[in-house]
Amino acid sequence: MTLSPFWPARLSRRVAAPCTSLYYNLEVSAKRYPDKTAIEYYGAAISYARLRREADALAGFLQRRCNVARGDRVVLYMQNSPQFIAAYYAILRADAVVVPVNPMSLASELAHIVGDCGAHVMILADELYEHAAPLCGDLLQHVVIARYADYLGDPAGLPLPTVLSEPPHCPVEHATTAYQMKGCDLVRWAHVLEMSEPPSDHHSTSADLAIIPYSSGTTAAPKGCMHTHRSAMHVIAASIQWCQLSQDAVVLCTAPLFHVTGMQQCMNTAVLAGATMVVMTRWDPRCAAMLIERHRVSVWIAIATMMVDFMSQPDLGEFDLRSLKCLAGGGAAMPEALAQRIQSQLGLPYMEGYGLSETISATHINPPDRCKRQCLGIPIQDTESLVIDPHTLEPVETGTPGEIVTCGPQVFEGYWERPDATRDAFIEIAGRRYLRTGDLGYVDEDGYFFMIDRMKRIVNVSGYKVSPAEVETSLFEHPAIQEACVIAVRDPRRGESVKACVVLRPNCFASEQEIIEWARTRMAAYKVPQSVEFVDSLPRTGSGKVQWRVLQEREFARSDATAPCTPCRPGAE
Repeated sequence: MTLSPFWPARLSRRVAAPCTSLYYNLEVSAKRYPDKTAIEYYGAAISYARLRREADALAGFLQRRCNVARGDRVVLYMQNSPQFIAAYYAILRADAVVVPVNPMSLASELAHIVGDCGAHVMILADELYEHAAPLCGDLLQHVVIARYADYLGDPAGLPLPTVLSEPPHCPVEHATTAYQMKGCDLVRWAHVLEMSEPPSDHHSTSADLAIIPYSSGTTAAPKGCMHTHRSAMHVIAASIQWCQLSQDAVVLCTAPLFHVTGMQQCMNTAVLAGATMVVMTRWDPRCAAMLIERHRVSVWIAIATMMVDFMSQPDLGEFDLRSLKCLAGGGAAMPEALAQRIQSQLGLPYMEGYGLSETISATHINPPDRCKRQCLGIPIQDTESLVIDPHTLEPVETGTPGEIVTCGPQVFEGYWERPDATRDAFIEIAGRRYLRTGDLGYVDEDGYFFMIDRMKRIVNVSGYKVSPAEVETSLFEHPAIQEACVIAVRDPRRGESVKACVVLRPNCFASEQEIIEWARTRMAAYKVPQSVEFVDSLPRTGSGKVQWRVLQEREFARSDATAPCTPCRPGAE
């Protein structure tokens, strides 16, 4: 292992993470700072006392009306909002396990996760009801439905997402108390708070399961990553020290909170520190600039795609952005030219980091005072990473490419009910258990890690990981498609986009646009192929397996041949 000589001087290489539940962080902050604003939401200010009170009321409802018991899984299906944060901590307060779902997921994707984790309760946003409705009475017995607009304050000129002005989508909004559908109880969020059911004593320990985020991985079916309160707490405590986050910090929450980056680096760190969260439901670069100026935002975790939008605003210089002290992110490598513009215009570096759903966010972060561009960073506190030969599984020399493996308190327990996949995810080296990331990279003489490729089949769309096998499985359902192979295509804004190489059935016809529109009805938007190439056949090995890498390398060779002299190179989370 190469220890970086550029470890931040103010930091110990170890961190004493609290040995408590994540909910306890909210309890403590609400006691310390009851009247302090926990959430700013388009002109509305929600105090820590109110946030805890609402989380407790929802927890009591889950326990007493939905029969949620310790260790039960509860699905959280919602965009960034005050209700997401309250629901997240309510589930933990009920000693249950949060299963966050991408709000871009459609019915079939949602059904897989609900069925796989065995949840019978879901908390969702009104505009997503149509995707959950087919599950009511079958997989789901209880559904709590929230409307973001209920928490809207006086936006005072802020551009608002359209979802805040749309009429209700769910019939429960027209019921006085609750609504039944196929034996499933649907209840309004406001009614739950009115009932104010007291929760039972909180029993979760640091060893209990807390969160199961689903990772696309390399298979057609996403897998649940089991995280305890302890594994999540380690990243939170380490990140607070790394970014010097205090109770006076103001954190802009633009990164999706369902995703481990937004969940950990924006929401959970802020709650532990007692900081203020400025929450945006939908990304809007102008709104972000206005909020930074209005609320004196000091910390912003933003993926590269957001920074492209943000820095492209022609009048950005008219906003007072001097309050920003920490600007960080991951998901895709930051283009060199953009990083230089950020440094020049905002006066601070973009601090890149690296992590996985399997590590509940960060394993590596760049030192704040010595960031290297397009670099994963160095291992954070209590974390050890190596680069190994993927064939011999032996560590390689500094500067030699290989697979990145990592070991630390934040590494997950394994995949939910997938013992074989869990076994394959780990390797033992010198008596220590390392997670195989599936990412190819190297470590330089300064101890910084760089990624150069990936072993696993993943398309990285603005930090969202897309499993080609999952998209292929859906495409095979199209009546005109005989075979399909999904690869990545370089995208100057999103890093990568999805491309499908398709073989049509004999005597069948489908246009590129028809297939794309068909796919939009069956999968989340970021998974939908942005282009379709029709081919007579797919390259195969002697054993008949599709040689996806041949198609991938051919595609990248095409883009390299037509790229400008200083191309934007996409990276990985």
